[in-house]
Amino acid sequence: MNENESPEDRAFRAEVRDWLQTNLSGEFAHARGLGGPGREHEAFEERLAWERHMAAAGWTCVGWPVEYGGRGATLEQQVIFHEEYALADGPARVNHIGENLLGPTIIAFGTDEQRARFLPPIVAVEELWCQGYSEPNAGSDLANVQTRAELSGDHWTINGQKVWTSLALESDWCFVVCRTEPGSSRHRGLSYLLVPMKQDGVDIRPIIQLTGTSEFNEVFFDGARAAAGDIVGAPGDGWKIAMATLGFERGVATLGQQVGFRREFEGVADLARRTGALGDPLLRDRLTRSYMGLEIMRLNAVRTMAGVAAGAPGPESSISKLVWGTWHRELGELAMDVLGAAGLVADGEPSDHPSGEAPRGWESAPRNYDLNDWQRLFLFSRSDTIYAGSNEIQRNIIAERVLGLPREARG
Repeated sequence: MNENESPEDRAFRAEVRDWLQTNLSGEFAHARGLGGPGREHEAFEERLAWERHMAAAGWTCVGWPVEYGGRGATLEQQVIFHEEYALADGPARVNHIGENLLGPTIIAFGTDEQRARFLPPIVAVEELWCQGYSEPNAGSDLANVQTRAELSGDHWTINGQKVWTSLALESDWCFVVCRTEPGSSRHRGLSYLLVPMKQDGVDIRPIIQLTGTSEFNEVFFDGARAAAGDIVGAPGDGWKIAMATLGFERGVATLGQQVGFRREFEGVADLARRTGALGDPLLRDRLTRSYMGLEIMRLNAVRTMAGVAAGAPGPESSISKLVWGTWHRELGELAMDVLGAAGLVADGEPSDHPSGEAPRGWESAPRNYDLNDWQRLFLFSRSDTIYAGSNEIQRNIIAERVLGLPREARG
């Protein structure tokens, strides 16, 4: 708790903490700590039930305006909520993309009809969303999108492919960046469509990851349809709106993420004590540097939030993804070095799926052994420096757009 918190914020923190302590017990006690990166297959239905329980009590979309179903929480209160949720070891949220990405985008850029149609089911966790951005040749270079949509009377017809689509199998809708102006290229001619996933013409194929799980998917659109009115903004506004969505993605939830990172760090430090790894001066030095990295991330996040509150986020917001992605990957490497030779051996007997819960599409995957938490952290955190903007792309953005250095030579 921040000793400088106002009485209102202190009361809000106590309310959040009391509700979580009371409700993450009994029926939902077993849900604590479930899910998260590399573990999205865990107890999905139970986590969905938990989040709907939260919705019934008014604890989803807390930062949204009251008129759209939220609590109208201040920026400080949103930070408090995410911190307390992480400290309570709440299960990983299944509605993150709808609540934190699509919802704020609809509030900012949608029509009144779109707000009335799409926001209430997000608040109630009745419709889940996924994000249709990346393609095989348009990952970090998102402007190279080739998925196309054509307006035919009362609907758009969509053809193309998206990849790395998180939780597509569980989602009811996808917001899709596609090219709606024939002959256009790069940032021009893109539009932002809202596409139902449960229809003919949408083929979802799980991608088996290093961890053996498949929260990522590739999605093929072959004559899929979206209603003519289910476009956010005007045709051609897709790039602007897609970038706004990415801005929402790097909002206050990152402070809650850092609380989770701190708990992982403390777990690695405890592992080092139990294994005797603290006797190695090099590992002690790496643990110290990892702790310093945590503090740097926290201070940078506070600076970023202060800029957002003032209405002008500063350049520090541009480095957050680069910093936390690199830090988390290095924590996974540190965990494996603390484990030593034991980290090379998976736990348990061979099974059809590391968790015993096979996601759809697992039939085509090879058999595997159970992974412990540190092995899973090491394997999944390899992706942290790739998704949501690779480290190389982030460095170019910082160099060119923040520091004003000359643009990288392009062919």
